[in-house]
Amino acid sequence: MATSKGANTYNRQNWEDAEFPILCQTCLGDNPYIRMMKEKYGKECKICARPFTVFRWCPGARMRFKKTEVCQTCSKLKNVCQTCLLDLEYGLPVQVRDAALKVQDSMPKSDVNKEYYTQNMEREIANNDGTAPGGALGKAMAPSDMLLKLARTTPYYKRNRPHICSFWVKGECKRGEECPYRHEKPTDPDDPLADQNIKDRFYGSNDPVADKLLQRYTDMPKLTLPEDKTITTLYIGNLGENIGEKELRDHFYQFGEIRMINVVAKQQCAFVQFTTRTAAEAAAEKSFNKLIVGGRRLTIKWGRSQGQHMALKKDGEEEDKDLEPVPGLPGALPAPPEEIANNFFNLSNPPPPMGMPLRPPPLGLPPRGPPMMPYGMVRGPPPPGVRLPPPPPGMMPLRPPPGPPRMTPVTSVAVHYPSQDPTRMGAIPSAGKTT
Repeated sequence: MATSKGANTYNRQNWEDAEFPILCQTCLGDNPYIRMMKEKYGKECKICARPFTVFRWCPGARMRFKKTEVCQTCSKLKNVCQTCLLDLEYGLPVQVRDAALKVQDSMPKSDVNKEYYTQNMEREIANNDGTAPGGALGKAMAPSDMLLKLARTTPYYKRNRPHICSFWVKGECKRGEECPYRHEKPTDPDDPLADQNIKDRFYGSNDPVADKLLQRYTDMPKLTLPEDKTITTLYIGNLGENIGEKELRDHFYQFGEIRMINVVAKQQCAFVQFTTRTAAEAAAEKSFNKLIVGGRRLTIKWGRSQGQHMALKKDGEEEDKDLEPVPGLPGALPAPPEEIANNFFNLSNPPPPMGMPLRPPPLGLPPRGPPMMPYGMVRGPPPPGVRLPPPPPGMMPLRPPPGPPRMTPVTSVAVHYPSQDPTRMGAIPSAGKTT
């Protein structure tokens, strides 16, 4: 008669009894002083269903309590955190990491095959130092361009926030600021990220977070090779003030012989020219979106050949010559009417505008015509038959200066006092006297 699983002495001896969990920096938190609660054989692993030691702790202030979800054997098989099940080195889901490393690790999912596979992996992990992952992942650890571009280099403590308060969503929470849960609007239930499964995350299948990261990598810009094989120059941008020729040479010398490095400090960029096209291609492939010098991520682009630069410049000049007018802009002003364009005194030069000083004639030449005066300052009355135009808007007409008095006969003069009578003084003969 077969014994039950709980009575099996072999399985009971292989239950996990750990002293410290395997965690990532994000789940561990930013608090250097952590108080953990340890429960021996507290729960069964959600992957292999074997009892293991459960740890529970608070990663920081205003954070939710976290605990381990899988045993350390399953964690070492996939090299993932026991709590969030993300990769310990890159902080990425298992599906993204396996796709980047081209790892195909088909773990069994049935109870009997799963237990047999786990026991073999435990024996294999016990034979090494325990730092390298087991299974197919331990044989395929190699750098990948996808991992370097998608890897999370800093902890993401926002993931440790409390869950959303369900009572606040219904408008029934009475704790206020003392509520340990978040008072925020929940996410859209139709969002794929709202439905995540811990087993799908571990096995690397149907993970919505992994699908989002893979799509982000597909949409990233790629550095295409120029068709001109003579181009061996790379453009380096975003240098800053502390990055010079020495720092660039220390990085690019490993790819091949460098012919010249030209640093443009004003534009904060540089041009690195290699002697061979193979060295330039290797430097562009290894440095595009991955080169970080002095804490700054540098921009890598291919340079242009001189002939291509001149052709682009020539095309740009031709396009500037044949540019079409922009619609909606006002056209050229029409010509002024003839009666305004011509002066009213038939002078050789029109009068200068108001407020501008008169230019004296050249030395040695007599002035032509009468002196020019501003509007309203014409000496004497206008010629007979000529009508002055109205003054410009905003200007008051100026009275012309008085000319010499005209001698006109006076027929009758109003006299107020006898001393003012001109006939008495003999200036004007009176009507009754005859000479």
